[in-house]
Amino acid sequence: MRDVWDGLPVLAQDLFISAVLLLPILIVALVLLRGYAPFPLTRAILWRFRWANLLFVLLIAVSVGMGIGLIAQERGLRQGMAQAADKFDLVVSAPGSELTMMLAAVFLQPSDVGLLDGDAYAEIAGHENVDIAAPLAFGDSYGDAPVVGTTAEFVRYLTDDRLEGRMWERSGEAIVGPAVPLGLGDGFVPAHGVGAAAEAGAHAGVEMQVVGRMPRTGTPWDRAILIPVETVWEVHGLANGHAPEAGDRIGPPFDAKYFPGTPAVIVRAEELWANYALRSEFTRDSEMMAFFPGTVLGNLYRIMGDVRQAMSLMSAVTQVLVAASVLLGLFILSRLFQRQVAMLRALGAPLRFVAAVVWLYGATLLTLGAALGVGLGFVASAVLSRIVTVRTDILVNASLGWSEVPLALAFLSATSVLALIPALALLRQPIVANLRA
Repeated sequence: MRDVWDGLPVLAQDLFISAVLLLPILIVALVLLRGYAPFPLTRAILWRFRWANLLFVLLIAVSVGMGIGLIAQERGLRQGMAQAADKFDLVVSAPGSELTMMLAAVFLQPSDVGLLDGDAYAEIAGHENVDIAAPLAFGDSYGDAPVVGTTAEFVRYLTDDRLEGRMWERSGEAIVGPAVPLGLGDGFVPAHGVGAAAEAGAHAGVEMQVVGRMPRTGTPWDRAILIPVETVWEVHGLANGHAPEAGDRIGPPFDAKYFPGTPAVIVRAEELWANYALRSEFTRDSEMMAFFPGTVLGNLYRIMGDVRQAMSLMSAVTQVLVAASVLLGLFILSRLFQRQVAMLRALGAPLRFVAAVVWLYGATLLTLGAALGVGLGFVASAVLSRIVTVRTDILVNASLGWSEVPLALAFLSATSVLALIPALALLRQPIVANLRA
């Protein structure tokens, strides 16, 4: 059976789960409504107490919407992180934490990491299976935008060779991301440090000019300023990677004797198998480490998977509490029309018919609340996606899917069954006392 289930399309699995979750509601409806048509009476009660009913529906909708919105957001963030690391096939750096290095090289988070020397870079760049070996240099910023030194080859690869303006041609020229508040032709002076830690004026007299602008990629690189790696080394008083007789040359090949060091090298090979071979070859405990950012993200996803389970558990607990509140609310609402129910019983209406009226009233409120909650979840996902995108610079497009629908259906099914309790409790109350109420 397990093999048969795994062989079904995901949509078929979700539809089957949804049908199973709706089964309790259908059973209750068949038992109570068979042979009766309580819809006119239920509609009259809904309209008679419409404002109280509307408030009740809104409370249910907010609960359902926030629950499914948060879970959809986690999935959207995971997809956004995977997209951000898509261009980074293999990263080679000094031995240390792969997670720290991934956050620094892929997500541009400030980190204190070791450097690879010129000989290590020369070995990487000179390997026959390496097509791109781009050194990265961090440590400077302009406002909130990190300044990253690299090679023109890597910029073209990162942007799919789509630039507004042109590529830099000499030291002191820059390419900016679409989120950087600088236009073509603008000048700026980088500061040492990143963000609030930047020391204004640390590189006074070193003005750079924007000559190109990258397209939007939906990654933290959208807020970065890219300059020749030689420029980063020069403004810090280091050799620029080339022998003095090379003049003002920028870009590879670099001279190992004049290579100041780099925290990371982004490596790309045309063949997939070559990346695995390169990772094995460039992983040495005391010299360097090579890793796939996707693999590191996979390990992070496992942790996030635990977080997702925790969020799902918290959501389930919340839904149980909300279900209890719904049950209490239905008890309170049922007291609004207890006199009408007593009149039905006094006129000889069958108990099952009366129970059907009360249950259908509660089930209708729950269905409207759950349906509205799915809509609110869609809106909440869009709003949270925008907030997370602004805060993290990772493009998050969280949208509701079939995986969120069972959550709403489970809540609706459980509370609809619980709605039988106030319906049956109302029937146990004395008729005469309720007629006088």
